[in-house]
Amino acid sequence: MTCLCWPWSTAPEETYARYHVLNKPENCCGLKESEVLMLISDIGAGIQYLHENKIIHRDLKPENIVLQEIGEKLVHKIIDLGYAKDLDQGSLCTSFVGTLQYLAPELFESKPYTVTVDYWSFGTVIFECTCGFRPFLHHMQPVQWTSKVKNKGPKDIMAVEDMNGEVRFSVRLPYPNNLSRPLLEPVESLLQMLLLWDAATRGGGLDPDTNKPSCYTALQNILNMRVIHVLDMTSAQLHSLVLGAEESLHSLQLRLETNTQTHITPLSQEVLLETGISLDPRRPPAHCLPEGLQGWDICIVFLFDKSLTKYSGPLTARPLPDSVNFIVRETKTQLPLSALRKVWGEAVSYICGLKEDYIRLYRGQRAAMLSLLRYNTNLTRYKNLLFSQSQQLRAKLAFFKSSIQHDLEQYTKQRSIGISSEKMLKTWQENEDKADEFTKVADVGYLDEDIVALHSEIVELQRSPIARRQGDVMEQLEEKAIELYKQLKAKCKSPDPPHGYSDSSDMVKMILQTVQNQDRVLKDLYTHLSTILVCKRRIVDLFPKLERAVVNIKTAEAAVMQMQMKRQKEFWYLLKIACAQNNSPPQSPVQQPTGSETVHQLLDENQRYLSQLNSLLQDAMQELEHSVMDQDWSWTQYGAVTAQPQKL
Repeated sequence: MTCLCWPWSTAPEETYARYHVLNKPENCCGLKESEVLMLISDIGAGIQYLHENKIIHRDLKPENIVLQEIGEKLVHKIIDLGYAKDLDQGSLCTSFVGTLQYLAPELFESKPYTVTVDYWSFGTVIFECTCGFRPFLHHMQPVQWTSKVKNKGPKDIMAVEDMNGEVRFSVRLPYPNNLSRPLLEPVESLLQMLLLWDAATRGGGLDPDTNKPSCYTALQNILNMRVIHVLDMTSAQLHSLVLGAEESLHSLQLRLETNTQTHITPLSQEVLLETGISLDPRRPPAHCLPEGLQGWDICIVFLFDKSLTKYSGPLTARPLPDSVNFIVRETKTQLPLSALRKVWGEAVSYICGLKEDYIRLYRGQRAAMLSLLRYNTNLTRYKNLLFSQSQQLRAKLAFFKSSIQHDLEQYTKQRSIGISSEKMLKTWQENEDKADEFTKVADVGYLDEDIVALHSEIVELQRSPIARRQGDVMEQLEEKAIELYKQLKAKCKSPDPPHGYSDSSDMVKMILQTVQNQDRVLKDLYTHLSTILVCKRRIVDLFPKLERAVVNIKTAEAAVMQMQMKRQKEFWYLLKIACAQNNSPPQSPVQQPTGSETVHQLLDENQRYLSQLNSLLQDAMQELEHSVMDQDWSWTQYGAVTAQPQKL
């Protein structure tokens, strides 16, 4: 989102110039990557809008670019269109107004110019926001540097003067800057188009596909890049990799294996977001990142080696700029204040960078802690499931054992005069022994002890002072270094500096103290991280034990239910035998049915019982008939009542 404003607008607490941000000591070597990308996007769109409406701004500079916070987003606004010119006279203008330091070369000669003058200014602003200074002999006035730079190569984007006064050109951005490796070359290519000396070719010519200047295509290609920034926690090395739109996580892991110092295999890699959530292997990593191109200072993921619980290093140190390395080695060497100002600016940037390196690693430790807490939550859920099933098994075992004990007691009481089956008795006794074995399966107290101890350690980890950020001392050293730099700038601006030369002992002292403090806090950080990883490993090792315990409990529960069902079938069979015995003459003790009993045997037995029953009924009827006929019926002769047969 880009806004073009006229005049200066909005409340001062909401709007501030990019120039003021650039002038902060911590930005003396350039803005953060996310800020550079935001500026390229917003101002590029604003310039394109102006040119499409046939307007040249002609005075594009940091002072005319302001930032306004709209919602939760900072938006760049191009302001001060007072020098803008309509292209209504053959698309050429010969008037000259504007700020000299950002003007295109052709304007110094009062030659006709086109929209490409804004390209030069835009390129100069991008370079300054990226590196902290203007690209061509920034310490000179334009009238001086134009004669020295006019013969630069078509791809040269920077010119500096060495100690001997010789001008040296470069096609690369200087170090230090805050751009990640994948962005360096695309931004350099964009600057090479914008900073061409020849106004006719500046901007790269028309792109045949879009019919727009090629610089806009290059700019859009930068903004369309999907870059993932991976901090290897084993070495503190940052890897920035361009992602394909549908590139899989496994493909990314193979590339990380190649790039990491210890060549961590994909199986050992764990890539975490700042929330402690692992990247989803079912989704392309590009889909797991926020929308739009994000700088490594904002969006970062963290790589851990799951095969290790202690990262012994070595940790990748921040590269020391050559000029800073010189003053560290030659602390007492007197240098001109003008030269010292640039060196001290790089020293401040280095000290700020050391603090930011620690903060990134702390964010990685924090992600590991959040991941541990997620694992701990899952462990608690699984433990609750396990103990619930354990209680269910205990309850079923208690019911089964009390039932079988009662059955055995009752069986013993009646076996001598009732039903007996040695085979069934043996089976019941074996089931009772099995139930005792299953009681051991239900006992998961040993796992509970391990889990409770682990929970206590995790609580202590959260309470540990090392779990909180330990950068207070580094921030104080950063403030002291910034104050030294401000004092040096004040001396340089003084019309009569008290000393034209100075050594760097005070600034070197700040550098050394910051390095020493970083070593100390990183040692504490990695000690704490190692404890986190050990706890996480213990949780990972506990999960298979819990899973086996759950499987064993389910198996035991199924066996208990099967034994109970078998006993129920045996009871119904005994009931059948008892009913048969009540309706038949006494016979030998009932034997437990065998597996060889067939349907025909049962039918024959039933037929025999039926025949016996019919025979008994016939005998009973005959006996009743003879009993009636043998009675004295003489009394019927004295009554008029007709005797009715007695209904039996």
